[in-house]
Amino acid sequence: MEASSLRFAAAARTLGEVARAAGLVVPGFRSPPRLDGIDRTIKRQATADGVSTVTVSVRLKGRPWVSVLADMIDGVLVANELTGPTAGAARTVLWAAVEADAMRGTEVESSRGQRPRRSAPSTQAGRRSPQPAAAPVTRVA
Repeated sequence: MEASSLRFAAAARTLGEVARAAGLVVPGFRSPPRLDGIDRTIKRQATADGVSTVTVSVRLKGRPWVSVLADMIDGVLVANELTGPTAGAARTVLWAAVEADAMRGTEVESSRGQRPRRSAPSTQAGRRSPQPAAAPVTRVA
């Protein structure tokens, strides 16, 4: 299954929510990287007030969706400078979150303009708010 910008945005939101809940730095995500022929880049930048920001850029076009997700998850790990068992635990939690979205049907199904499938029909008055990832919230850092 090929990646799309809608799926990319949904995954970025999910990964951001889970990373924030785990006390991790949430990088910004964008596509495509500015360098031609590169699948993923990570840019660190310090602002004038000393705050460090990280941007993860991932190429979507012509790549399998699972490869894009792997690059996004690895970007969160690199942004937080996680290594060893801590990185493994964080990777597991992040993968579980994006998998839970796919199982719940809240991620966009395709780039052909189809609406996301939901487990329960929604109406304007009864619309549900975004649900947290199914994985238990654990502090990774």
